[in-house]
Amino acid sequence: MLQAMDQNAPAAGRHVVIVGGGFGGLACARELGNSDIEVTVIDRRNHNLFQPLLYQVATAALSPADISEPIRRTLGRYRNIRVLLGEVVGLDLPAKRILLDEGEPVPYDILVLATGSEYNYFGHEDWRAWAPGLKTIHEARLIRQRLLLAFEKAELSTDPEEKQALLTSVVIGGGPTGVEMAGAIAELGHFMISRDFRRLRPEHFRVILVEAGPRILSAFPEELADYARKELEKAGVEVLTNLPVESISKEVVVAGGRSIRTGSVIWGAGVKASPAASWLGIEGKSGGRIPVNPDLSVTGHPDVYSVGDTALGLAEDGKPLPALAQVAKQQGEYLGKALRLRLTQDRQPESFRFNDRGNTAVIGRNAAIFDFGKRRLKGRFAWFLWAIVHVYLLVNFEKRLLVSIQWIWRYATRQRGARIIDENAAAAVPASTERTET
Repeated sequence: MLQAMDQNAPAAGRHVVIVGGGFGGLACARELGNSDIEVTVIDRRNHNLFQPLLYQVATAALSPADISEPIRRTLGRYRNIRVLLGEVVGLDLPAKRILLDEGEPVPYDILVLATGSEYNYFGHEDWRAWAPGLKTIHEARLIRQRLLLAFEKAELSTDPEEKQALLTSVVIGGGPTGVEMAGAIAELGHFMISRDFRRLRPEHFRVILVEAGPRILSAFPEELADYARKELEKAGVEVLTNLPVESISKEVVVAGGRSIRTGSVIWGAGVKASPAASWLGIEGKSGGRIPVNPDLSVTGHPDVYSVGDTALGLAEDGKPLPALAQVAKQQGEYLGKALRLRLTQDRQPESFRFNDRGNTAVIGRNAAIFDFGKRRLKGRFAWFLWAIVHVYLLVNFEKRLLVSIQWIWRYATRQRGARIIDENAAAAVPASTERTET
């Protein structure tokens, strides 16, 4: 006997599959939630991750659970959304199917690619083992492990040169990630040496920020970049510009002909898009990103869309949109609303327009920069504004409350509560090659 049709069942021909559970993918899924559109979200990880604060996990200020949440929990209240844990390995475009590394292919009517980005080692993939980036929880934990172990080993050493080598951290790349990481390491190191270690001295400790270009924070106005450099140097960070990296090994970084002995290396020198362009059989542009039309559809593929770091969208001035969280989130929200209009009301919305809410970077305690275009902020007020914005962008109220409490406590005491070393983890284990969102 046939069952009666569910009044709330998704309509046939309205299956949207979103590959990637990052900022763009989740924003798109939420806008499609509680509709009669069938939605499937596929991600290689079971959690979403607030990457802008991942450096605080790496420097023991926050734990991974503070900035991440299971995707099923985030989307569980939407009964029309299904979540799959799997890694996409390709597309069968004629049959409109998504190919996974395990399991049956997933059919789609409309496909949204929100697969994010990964770090670009510019042809030196062997460097990844010794210089992890900041894209995944695994990498953040690995960096934290190496940083904290270096202090413990230095405490045991009786050789001053070995102490300094162990306590020398090299951060490669002078963009926001590199600047934030260098400032956070400096703050962590000076606190631990002054309070917790008896045989270490400030002169043993070094943080070196290496940038191949003429200045750090090249995407910011020179005035703000100069302020950031001065604040970093005030915090004890050595900023080296015009110094391209030539080689990286377990204990030595060679840059501009200089050999630097180090206990930990962090990579933040550039990103490239996921291989999603190759799935479509097209050549990615500007770091492998997929060129998209004003409605975020892929040229030649009317039922395929792309958002976030995967997509190469253009601003009103014709310049590529930056690979920022605010771009991905706005694109995801726009696309979710647009698909809802298209599928339920047969309406076409206006083209996507990016609302630039400013670019920011934090240097350290009471020091940050904000670029709003015509207006620029720096110093303590910018630092408070940075904190407010990042708390607001967290996935839910619980995370906002937890992070706020920990930041207030840390500001008052300078304590960092996530300084846990896994005694069974090998410090030299190569970093994961996971991409940003899938």
